[in-house]
Formats: sequence, structure tokens, C-alpha cells
Amino acid sequence: MDEQQVASRIDQFKRFGESLPGAKVYYREDWGTIYFDLLGKQFGMMSPEPTADTLITLKNLPEVNESLREQFPGVIIPGYYANKTHWNSIKIANEEMDPQAVESLIKVSYDLVKEKLTKKQKAALLEM
Repeated sequence: MDEQQVASRIDQFKRFGESLPGAKVYYREDWGTIYFDLLGKQFGMMSPEPTADTLITLKNLPEVNESLREQFPGVIIPGYYANKTHWNSIKIANEEMDPQAVESLIKVSYDLVKEKLTKKQKAALLEM
């Protein structure tokens, strides 16, 4: 996969993240990463440069993370700069996972973070 295709996927995943209610996706300068934010809570991060090593890191259930790593060895690895039990990093420049599969993992990560919001935060999210 060339850099232009990776850049296209980065843009696609940013747009998808931004389409989720209450979510913001922006470049976080202090971390040097694209940050997926739900009311101040992280639900993902992604390398901003389109290279063969570009990663998106997402939250999931520990047992699902293990299963995904076994199903996609070398494509899905334990979370880079994250808790390796709860986070996986996915190589964007891979041919084995279609972009819709990654979008579904973004949604799962978003939902897991959304579940942990306070009642007040959940009510504010419904109003958005």
C-alpha cells in the first residue's frame, strides 16, 4: 500500500470518528498524534504521517483484543504507548483488514468509552 492510500485511510478514519455523536478528532500537538476524543476522554489515537508503519490505537475488551491479535498477526499488535490489555494498535497499511472493519473497531472503542461517562455527561451527549 502506498503513502497516498494510507493518507486516504487516515482521512477516512478521522471523518468516521468525527461523525460519532460528541466526538472530536484533532491533532494533539503535545503527543504528536491524531487524538479521538469523547467529552475529554480518549477513545483512540492515530499516527498523523502516512507511512508503512502508521498505526491507529483503539480500545476493546481484553478477550476480544487477544482474539483479534491471533486472527490478524502482525497487523494488530498490543497497544502502542497504551495499556496492552485494553488497547490494540492496527497497522493502517495492511491489505488484510478492510477499512470498514477498522471503522467498526473505532465504533466499539467509542462505545466502551461512552459507557464509562457519568450520567450528566451521557445526558449532555444526548442533547448534541
